Amino acid sequence: MTSMYKESICEMIDAGAAKIPADLIIINGQLVNVNSCEIYSADVAIYKSRIVAIGDVSGYIAAQTKTIDAKGKYIVPGLIDGHLHIECSKLSMTSFAKAVLPHGTTSIISGLDQYIVTAGLDGIREILHEIDKTPLKVFWGLPFLTPYTLPQSHVGFNVTAKTHAEVQKWPEVFGVWETVSEFIENQHSDVMKAIEYARLHRLPIFGCAPMTRGHKLNSILCAGVRLDHESYDHEEMMEKIRKGMNVLIRESSISHFLEENIKVITHLNPQLSRRVSFCTDDVIASDIVTNGHMDKLIRMAIANGVDPLTAIQMGTINSAEAYRIDHLVGSVSPGRFADILLVEDLIKFEIDTVIAKGKLVVENKQTVFDFVPPKRSDVLLQSMKLKKVDANDLKVKTDDKQSKVKVLSLDVDFDIPFVRRGRHVELSVENGVVQADIDNDVIYATVVERFGKTKGIPKVGFCSGWKLKSGAMASSCAPDDNNVVCIGTNPEDMAIAINHLAQEGGGQVIVDKGQVIGFLPLPICGIVSDLDPHVMAEEEEKLLQIARQLGCDLPDPLFYMCCLQITAIPDYAITDLGVIDFHEQAVMDPVFKCGCTHGKLQPICHK
Repeated sequence: MTSMYKESICEMIDAGAAKIPADLIIINGQLVNVNSCEIYSADVAIYKSRIVAIGDVSGYIAAQTKTIDAKGKYIVPGLIDGHLHIECSKLSMTSFAKAVLPHGTTSIISGLDQYIVTAGLDGIREILHEIDKTPLKVFWGLPFLTPYTLPQSHVGFNVTAKTHAEVQKWPEVFGVWETVSEFIENQHSDVMKAIEYARLHRLPIFGCAPMTRGHKLNSILCAGVRLDHESYDHEEMMEKIRKGMNVLIRESSISHFLEENIKVITHLNPQLSRRVSFCTDDVIASDIVTNGHMDKLIRMAIANGVDPLTAIQMGTINSAEAYRIDHLVGSVSPGRFADILLVEDLIKFEIDTVIAKGKLVVENKQTVFDFVPPKRSDVLLQSMKLKKVDANDLKVKTDDKQSKVKVLSLDVDFDIPFVRRGRHVELSVENGVVQADIDNDVIYATVVERFGKTKGIPKVGFCSGWKLKSGAMASSCAPDDNNVVCIGTNPEDMAIAINHLAQEGGGQVIVDKGQVIGFLPLPICGIVSDLDPHVMAEEEEKLLQIARQLGCDLPDPLFYMCCLQITAIPDYAITDLGVIDFHEQAVMDPVFKCGCTHGKLQPICHK
């Protein structure tokens, strides 16, 4: 196990009292003090990984003390991403740290949930050790349960109440991650026990409450949920603030809520800002490399009318206080980690220098820290255990004698990829097989369990919104379950795509006319790679352009596809169990039949 407390208490007391000289001082800068809402001249003294003094630091200097001159620059706390599924970047922890630290992100709150469902507790220990070797800090919230799906699908490792009884005692655990509101509403026994253990250990409960208001919101607050990142408009966010929640504005690579939700501050009440912080939730490498990370959100908030100091508070101390980690991070204060940015202009917010855990990571906008990936064990490298799939397994068969049948197609929202509505369409039947309708933008979608927990028989439905004209695409990196998800115009190309991922140990692939035309290997847990962030961005762009050639015009067709397994957001999803009705929390048959019962394996008859 690893602990963030590397220095002894007595050692830090002596360092704070100037009995031990500082390793590094920053002089001549303007300190952005997010505690007192001030900007003033102050110096900073750092010993090992911690800040030991601000203001006059002349008594902390010795011959070996190094100096950084911050003349003409602002001294800003390191930024905090308040809710992030790091694995969606497809970058390993080492590569992700290399990507975001130059953009000022020094701390992240994450459930590492995709690592845990693919590699279990042994894998998590390995990942936590890797994180400890980077300047980036990850405050880990143990997932409230895995899988998150309702009904429960199959994953590589199940987090249960028993897991919480053991793992909540680990020093790396800072809370209970993403407690989906439906599990609270249903009073799921494992989740109730996880919350009870968290009360015992005084750990905060992190929420996941999309479109949750009224009685349902009151209910999850009474369960002890402290914060939420899932407001879909500023009125929803305002209700959550009024009822005592800390809220996070999400601005991800594919879902954009900042301009809408920042209105709680710019349109309703600027004093609400201290209850609001930022998160990205899901980001891809090309977005980070091109647009930035948390620094981008600071700039966006300022551009939307938020005062720069307020925006910086939202990106630092607000998250730290919401997650009860402000004694460790969130401000340039004695005792906190030495996570410090030097910025010339608070409005442009372009970062010149980054110090994280007391280490110089970026200097003059150039990365100077050497990011070296560790060796990986088979726990992380051998997670793909799915059996070979045949094209016949991917056909939607019906005993309906009609030449056409009505089906439900999962219709993706162009602007909000997590939301899938139901689209009712009529499809042709040939020899008992329901046919895709490419001209009408209705293609096949399937999920295949890949951890060896079942027979690996694909469950097939239909999806719309991709405008795919030919071929298939598949991914083994697909939250929340990270089973293999595949969409395609024909079963043959889909089978080739799925089998290619099984053979290669995971990744993302595009197939057309029987040939693999694009492939991104993701060998670590089948979800991430040690590729350099810029190289990953190039590979993402290659796959995007191939998808474009096949007709897809979504901002990121593969990412949208990967979201199909998420059952925590309305209205429909698909897992290894089949098509899921969010509202009924049940598996349903995508082919409508007379006499059926909606939500109990068959949807409502629409004849």
